[in-house]
Amino acid sequence: MDLSELKKAVEEVELVDGHAHNLVALHSNFPFIHAFSEAQSDALASSHHSLSFKRNLRDLAELYGCESSLRGVEEYRRVSGLESTCSTCFKAAGISAILIDDGLELDKKHDIEWHKSFTPFVGRILRIEKVAEKILDEDVSVGSRWTLDSFTKAFVSKLESVAGEIFGLKSIAAYRSGLEINTNVTKQEAEEGLTEVLLAGKPVRIANKNLIDFIFLQSLEVAQSYDLPMQIHTGFGDKDLDMRLSNPLHLRSVFEDERYSKSRIVLLHASYPFSREASYLASVYSQVYLDFGLAIPKLSVHGMISSLKELLDLAPINKVMFSTDGYAFPETFYLGAKKSREVVFSVLRDTCIDGDLSVSEAVEAAKALNVIDELESNVSFVRVIWVDNSGQQRCRAVPKKRFNDVVTKNGLGLAFAVMGMTSFLDGPAPGSGLGSVGEARLTPDLSTIRTIPWSKQDEMVLGDLNVKPGQAWEFCPRETLRRASKILKDEFDLVMNAGFENEFFLLKSLTREGKEEWIPFDSSPYCSSSAFDAASTILREVASALHSIGIQVEQLHAEGGKGQFELVLGHTICSKAADNLVYTRETIRSIATKHGLLATFIPKYALDDFGSGCHVHLSLWQNGRNVFMASDESSKYGISTLGKEFMAGVLHHLPSILPFVAPLPISYDRLQPNTWSGAYLFWGNENKEAPLRATSPPGTRSGFTSNFEIKSFDGSANPYLGLAAIIAAGIDGLRRHLSLPEPVDTNPNPKNLQRLPKSLSEALEALDKADFLEEFIDVKLLTAIKAIRKAESDHYLENKEAYKQLIHRY
Repeated sequence: MDLSELKKAVEEVELVDGHAHNLVALHSNFPFIHAFSEAQSDALASSHHSLSFKRNLRDLAELYGCESSLRGVEEYRRVSGLESTCSTCFKAAGISAILIDDGLELDKKHDIEWHKSFTPFVGRILRIEKVAEKILDEDVSVGSRWTLDSFTKAFVSKLESVAGEIFGLKSIAAYRSGLEINTNVTKQEAEEGLTEVLLAGKPVRIANKNLIDFIFLQSLEVAQSYDLPMQIHTGFGDKDLDMRLSNPLHLRSVFEDERYSKSRIVLLHASYPFSREASYLASVYSQVYLDFGLAIPKLSVHGMISSLKELLDLAPINKVMFSTDGYAFPETFYLGAKKSREVVFSVLRDTCIDGDLSVSEAVEAAKALNVIDELESNVSFVRVIWVDNSGQQRCRAVPKKRFNDVVTKNGLGLAFAVMGMTSFLDGPAPGSGLGSVGEARLTPDLSTIRTIPWSKQDEMVLGDLNVKPGQAWEFCPRETLRRASKILKDEFDLVMNAGFENEFFLLKSLTREGKEEWIPFDSSPYCSSSAFDAASTILREVASALHSIGIQVEQLHAEGGKGQFELVLGHTICSKAADNLVYTRETIRSIATKHGLLATFIPKYALDDFGSGCHVHLSLWQNGRNVFMASDESSKYGISTLGKEFMAGVLHHLPSILPFVAPLPISYDRLQPNTWSGAYLFWGNENKEAPLRATSPPGTRSGFTSNFEIKSFDGSANPYLGLAAIIAAGIDGLRRHLSLPEPVDTNPNPKNLQRLPKSLSEALEALDKADFLEEFIDVKLLTAIKAIRKAESDHYLENKEAYKQLIHRY
């Protein structure tokens, strides 16, 4: 019997870890010995004599190439550091997604966001008892106290408010009062339980059975209405658990209750030692699913195999799910994944030998065992993307079903603070007016939804920021561009078109003396064929991907910097051009990552090399006709009066709008003389040293100018805010009929020209004087932008080498 196909399927499938917990810092006081045992206190002294301890320790020593002892592994962890051991463990584990229950209290645990550096997707499982306790720990208004009604309202409201952002609920009722849930618990019984809990004082710990049962049933109703699974701890755990009450058979009254017949309940940890009971329940109740995390890898090899076999005795294969129950240490994720693959192969091999399954059926079973919440290795997510005020592209990923059922109607909750974040810290800048209080709605713009070319099972969509569905938040960049475009249209019947030139570096990783460095992918010169050939696999894939989502690529070539390339997009209406730019950056970065490289749009990767811009070409259109270009040959420079006035406004206000188009301190290291980036305040005809360049590309009638280019724009700019600021400056030129000065069509003479701001702080001084922007950009948004830019300026002035980390953000 040839089992090679089965073995390959088990080894290569990317795992979706359906239940895990947070990792802790290397200096946490949580002992590493807990990676191997659920024992506590004095019982830990004997844990190193268990079969699973000895086996798991050897597996880790083999992975790390260190001494096979607890001391040897701990020393390796200390020397290597947490980031390095995480990378090693997660890469070896082959885990593509993790769902984290962050309700487990651990010393110095990292938040969920931190884990996203080590696996493609991280989602949250919400522990209901922890939510309830946090609510009851809060003070109610003076002169009042918590009642069951007020608590229930607050509790259900909290669950519903995050339902679109989480991937399931979880209960630890087994640890508190057991699994014999009373589905007919009365309000009076629950009220008495609440009173008992509150009388015990703070911090609140809910252990009263009636209140636990009430909370569980309320949560199950929310989970069912939002199509969320409810995970329940069953079977073994640490000694706080009364195992007599953790048998899943106690849940039969819940399964039998018609009110919860459409729910999905996941029995965690193989319900060990009640695996057979769990298998029976999954076979006779449609809402019951099984998970074998913790049993693998905490049991002996025989125990793991027999437990999984017992789960499959009766349970349908598509109801048995993988998880690691990893927690505190990355090694627990690796061991859970490694042993799961080995055990799954062993069990499925035996089913083939016994005749239960054919080899092809076993291969399909191996894939089905990776299911969690209907997520498989080809899990279908929708990424909702937005660009923050520091120009960083961010996203939330939501399962397609939940996206369709919930997110399209209600959006996703987004803390106000995210629009006040800087490039050096995922926290709001002082003075931004944005903090931990308040939540906007990230609402998908369904007109922008696209299949992701490099991950075809998934989709991506651009998000608007709303106060509530249909009502824009004043901090929304896309709405800001719409607002400026509407004024241009209403007042002058004009539409601005834009086309971007994306310059970026391709970098490869190099390890020197144990430290990771990123160096240029190639050292070939400008427009080199050899550079194009070296990167052709990536560039072709990028161009094909963009074409598949309707984005026109006009040119691709090697730029002057080491490992630098340029991709030119076709022009279109400015709002769509900004959308296209966001998707183009996503595409280039993601496909480069797929090929083991890092693509960065940072304005200056190396101070002694060329910078990267995001030059934007602009034109004005009316009724489908380019009215930036003169209508006849009598107009000077081939530009219409409208075009000259608009361009004059942009030129006049260029110093004050630089914080929108060149937002980082490192942006100004790019804007230097003799680098074709535009360092002085002038415009020119086809003058590469001009910050504003009038241009007549091939196909333009002789003597006419079709558009002008702004060279100051770079890849760290939020394209919506940058274009909105440009439109505002142009409208001011139109309103005041500003005159375009004479062009400079020679190399600029510094003696005759005004230098553009040499630093972000100088540009901010110019912005402070730009009163004209307030009509176009909300005052609160302007305040936030200035605060973010000031924080950027101060930070990089004090930390001269910090800019080197920006390759990972832009």
